[in-house]
Amino acid sequence: MAATAAIGTLGSAHYFDATTLAVGKANGLDGFRFYFLGRGGVLGDVEAGVVSSAFGYFNPALVDKMWTSAKERVAPREAARLYLAASHELARAKLAEADLAAFCEAAATIAEHIDPAGLALYAGIAAEPQPADVPARAYHLCNVIREGRGSAHLLAIRAVGLSPREAHQIKRPTELAAFGWESELELSDDHRQRWEQAEELTDAMLEPAWASIDEAGRQAVIDGLATMSAAYA
Repeated sequence: MAATAAIGTLGSAHYFDATTLAVGKANGLDGFRFYFLGRGGVLGDVEAGVVSSAFGYFNPALVDKMWTSAKERVAPREAARLYLAASHELARAKLAEADLAAFCEAAATIAEHIDPAGLALYAGIAAEPQPADVPARAYHLCNVIREGRGSAHLLAIRAVGLSPREAHQIKRPTELAAFGWESELELSDDHRQRWEQAEELTDAMLEPAWASIDEAGRQAVIDGLATMSAAYA
């Protein structure tokens, strides 16, 4: 899908932005702990293994360390709402002059048509209230749709017989250490072919949601993503 890359980039733009980091620091959380607790906090006060299953690509030992130490300082649901609120404030600053009403309408329709079955992280963020103002709502919807695809892709990876660690190394070969992996796996052409199959399966899983908007809606998504991408560049 043409919009996938833009949504993936935009939806993560607030993760380690100065606005987000300042909110985390004010609540006793460094950037990495705020990322884990803020993004995963929509799941509630769960064990680290639950978060690891929903995030997928991180070394479970890293998830355990970050999640467990972070939730000793801030309740997970509170952290999630602080994290989302920080993303909304950044969007208001970046997108105050942008015309994104049509994007919001189309993106909300897509999000409403993503089947949450098996998509825990998506279901968690989709249950959070959407901001009333257009700039924050537009960015919030990017996050929701991003988590929808991420969660669906994790299911697809398992369905084709790949481990999340294998898939991560194929997609992000230079980011192993950041995700807690100290060594590379030996991967074959078969692994890479399976990853391509997972990409196709992910698209197929999300096709009904994207088919819920008409041509005008698709154009509104494309135009809105271009506007937001320029503002966040």
